[in-house]
Amino acid sequence: MGTQNIVIQPVTSKSETKIFVETAYRLNVDDPNWVPPLKTEVYALLNPKKNPFFEHATVQLFLAFENGQAVGRISAHIDHLALTQPVEQGMGAGTGNWGMLEAQNADIAAALIEAAEQWLKDQGMHRVLAPLSLSVWDEPGLLTQGHDHPPTLMMGHNKAEYQDWIEGLQYETVKQLFTYDLPVKDGFPPLIGKIVASAERNSKLKIRKVDKKHFDRDAKIILSILNDAWSDNWGFVPFTDAEIDYAGKKFKTIVYEELIMIAEIENEPVAFMLTLPDLNEATKEMGGKLFPFNWLKLLWWLKFPKSSTMRVPLMGVKKELQASRLASQMVFMMIEYIRRNAVANFGTERGEIGWILEDNQGMVAIAEAIEAKINRVYTLYQKEI
Repeated sequence: MGTQNIVIQPVTSKSETKIFVETAYRLNVDDPNWVPPLKTEVYALLNPKKNPFFEHATVQLFLAFENGQAVGRISAHIDHLALTQPVEQGMGAGTGNWGMLEAQNADIAAALIEAAEQWLKDQGMHRVLAPLSLSVWDEPGLLTQGHDHPPTLMMGHNKAEYQDWIEGLQYETVKQLFTYDLPVKDGFPPLIGKIVASAERNSKLKIRKVDKKHFDRDAKIILSILNDAWSDNWGFVPFTDAEIDYAGKKFKTIVYEELIMIAEIENEPVAFMLTLPDLNEATKEMGGKLFPFNWLKLLWWLKFPKSSTMRVPLMGVKKELQASRLASQMVFMMIEYIRRNAVANFGTERGEIGWILEDNQGMVAIAEAIEAKINRVYTLYQKEI
């Protein structure tokens, strides 16, 4: 099949945005491990009036048509905050992105990526870092290992052939992101228990649950620690105040106090661990639709959640403490306390940590210490254009 019948056009209307969203559901319907995201969430992600990412980003969506039918889609975008980051951290001046790729075949994928590259060049970019859907905080990377099981919430999933299609267009691997899987029902190795017991004897150190009555306050504490803790990490782009508020509102419905911990030293917050029940377990069979009756099922699940899997999407320790013995003690304490609560109150049997940068030695060491194993790999690519 050639490209002569493929027409690429920018999305410019609500009706085309609907086609953009629906295309993913149609092209992935035959993949048993693809979890249809709730459409309300997808539309919110793409809505400049709702998603504060658009306050510092320029975004253009594209659709591919063949014989009048939508056969693919892609987003092209420039995060203007990312342009101000140091080049050695992966972003920097001249770097644009594409993401949200869905394509029926290799020719369609190539045509879509070419359109995204051309748009980025027209905007003055000379390098692509992809895929990002949309920001590095949403769904970064292409799934290149772990297609045989569904993702946990807020993690991407794509067909395995996408890897060959992208690498065939002269994209080279720049970074890999790992997720780690581990059984949690029976506890961690004895060494972890000894570390936790030792840390508990430190009267200056306190681990507390978030307070849902003051969740806005605690959300700001968590994200301010995150901005500090991650600021030297590859790919880092800081959260804005608007994004902190947005994230707090977005997560509030799936926040359970006993699953999110803040570590304090002499009453000063210095570290946190965010753990969420795997909402995908509840929504996988909903086909992305809340109506007419799925919203009742979801409300019931949120009120009485039983989740066999928990995901730790984010944790952080303030930079000034990261190389210290105290940092590892705090992390292991938070992991153990959350593990106990998840098993006792949610029936949890396994945990997933990630994503973690492949060269984040501290986090990789923690994952290995609790005998977690890599279960999925996401690859980020780059290309000069």
